[in-house]
Amino acid sequence: MRAVLVPGVLALLPEYASLDDPVSELRAVCLDAVRWLGSDVTVLADDQGARVAAYLLEESGGFEAQAQNAFAPQPPSSVVEVRGAPATSLEPTTRATSYLVVGNGSACRSEKAPGHLDERAHDFDAALGAALASSHRDWPPLDLGETLLGSLDGIRRLREVLPAEYRATVDYDADPFGVQYWVLRWSW
Repeated sequence: MRAVLVPGVLALLPEYASLDDPVSELRAVCLDAVRWLGSDVTVLADDQGARVAAYLLEESGGFEAQAQNAFAPQPPSSVVEVRGAPATSLEPTTRATSYLVVGNGSACRSEKAPGHLDERAHDFDAALGAALASSHRDWPPLDLGETLLGSLDGIRRLREVLPAEYRATVDYDADPFGVQYWVLRWSW
């Protein structure tokens, strides 16, 4: 099985594009990671993350545009399965071969961050990044991450599906705009 984590940043969506694309590198890394997932994908995301997931799945080339309808607003931490194009059965399930997880760390890493600077943000993100990149189960308290404006619904669900042992690859680890973004891949 495989899983990928991408940030739920709206700047990835074409309707937020401008003449100067501040996230072109991030978008390229996200699309490459999503292509790696294959055709059977379960999305673990909040509403905003589901919008980003729909775009990335469509742009990755493996899904028809109608698969985007699978991402109608869902309760937080919902699971939606999208089968390869054309999408005919969109019933929630946990029998996917891959997971697309949408979430990010704190949004309080600088003076200009959406949540302004919070001294706890860097330590929280370092601990969460270390937990995501390794098989150890010493995760920081995700409630603190929510206080720091992290988007953690998908990450919380990822924690439920990861096995005890897995291999992780970090494709992207940066904090543009004062928000911690990761693109990670897991296989097991």
